[in-house]
Amino acid sequence: MRKWTPYLLLIPTFIIIVLFIYVPAEYSIMASMQRILPFGRGTSYIGLTNFLKLFSNAEYLYSVRFTILYVTVTVGIAIIFSFLIALLLVKKIPGVKLFRTLIFVPYAISPAIAGALWTFLLNPIVGHVSYFFQVLFGVQVEWLTSKPYAFYAVVFASVWKTLPFNMIFYIASIQDVPEEIIESATIEGASPLNRTWKIIFPMVSPITFYLVIMNIVTMMFSSFAIIDVMTKGGPGQYTTNMIYRLYLDAFYFQKPGIASAQSVILIAIMIVVTSIYFKFGERRVHYQ
Repeated sequence: MRKWTPYLLLIPTFIIIVLFIYVPAEYSIMASMQRILPFGRGTSYIGLTNFLKLFSNAEYLYSVRFTILYVTVTVGIAIIFSFLIALLLVKKIPGVKLFRTLIFVPYAISPAIAGALWTFLLNPIVGHVSYFFQVLFGVQVEWLTSKPYAFYAVVFASVWKTLPFNMIFYIASIQDVPEEIIESATIEGASPLNRTWKIIFPMVSPITFYLVIMNIVTMMFSSFAIIDVMTKGGPGQYTTNMIYRLYLDAFYFQKPGIASAQSVILIAIMIVVTSIYFKFGERRVHYQ
């Protein structure tokens, strides 16, 4: 009996994975190769037609370009800022635990609530950010309804929501860096900048490796709520990324076959990105 206990304990997990991941994925693959009439009145097999329509659709191609830009900018900013803030939060200064607690608060907030908070902060009439811009620069910025400020707005909210998750891992990883190495580098005359980027950052590269993957997944999929609450893909379709394009086609324009093809493409992209990073990224990772 003891031999089978681990497998019995894993059965609930396997059931959930099959029901909520593999079954929907299989349905999406099948639906992506069908023409589905509204309200499920009938289906017909059309092969790769839905995919060909997508890659000839200017709106979808724009959402792909916007997603690449959005993910690149948000992941880059989130990784760099979370590492720098983590460096400050590992210092032994009075009140550092309080600062950690306050900075970690956004991690407990859902993406939809984060979007709502930033919608209020960036409101051109009563928003605090707009007020400071008015006082400091004498301009009133329409953050959510004008280009390119709508892009900046969703980037602000996304990075703010992601920072605490990254910092939790960076703080734990930085604290594990042997103090002897830092002391030796200090004695040898290494500047704080050199110690940070040539010693500490390479030694926490396994965490960076993990966070880059997790942040890409987050920005690809969890960004829906922030964009929906803040800009609804606007102005026009300026902030419409791939996951929001999928939502529009599936629920707004009632194109389940096209939407299923988009979901298959998203799954394929994540598999490719993860495979490439794990194959080539590990060569640059330093493990202690």
